[in-house]
Amino acid sequence: MDYSLAIRGTEERTIPGGTALLLLHPSTGETDRIDTDFLKTDTDRFLVVSTRTTAREVLQKLDYYDVDEESAVILDTLSIERGYSRRSTDRIHYASAPDDLDGIVEQTADFLENSDGKRRVSVDSITELAYYAGETRTVEAVERILDLLEEHDAVGIFHLSPEVHEDHLVDRYRDLFDGTVELDEDGTVSLDL
Repeated sequence: MDYSLAIRGTEERTIPGGTALLLLHPSTGETDRIDTDFLKTDTDRFLVVSTRTTAREVLQKLDYYDVDEESAVILDTLSIERGYSRRSTDRIHYASAPDDLDGIVEQTADFLENSDGKRRVSVDSITELAYYAGETRTVEAVERILDLLEEHDAVGIFHLSPEVHEDHLVDRYRDLFDGTVELDEDGTVSLDL
């Protein structure tokens, strides 16, 4: 299955199912537009794994960027750890904490196994996962999610702030992905597949 890739500032193209992109951005970079461009194009269902914002904030972002919320499933990894009492719904799920990597992988697998059509996954962000769970565990979890994308013919985008990681770790993450989307400090976007 092929997916359209339409991120403003880059050439529109098609990518095959199983493709995963690494979004490299400054720690203060505005990634919402890139993420929502990726999620709303040529998509039946999508999963947002949020380690930086709560489910409520993700819904606000989707609304602001005119993304179909009915297609969304959100995995909120922050609310429970922050002490908010939350119940899962059909569209919003909660991990116990951002370092609950097994739970994050399981919820991703559940989403892919129980949805049809063109599916996309956004992981925002690898940097936050590594902060909470360490680089070694995070690399392993990312590899597991990448395997799930390939197995289920889905596509994904994973956020990373390079300046927060050592160069050899950034290179290690780059090697896991099929391509990169880079957001520069000045807002320029480039795509390398």
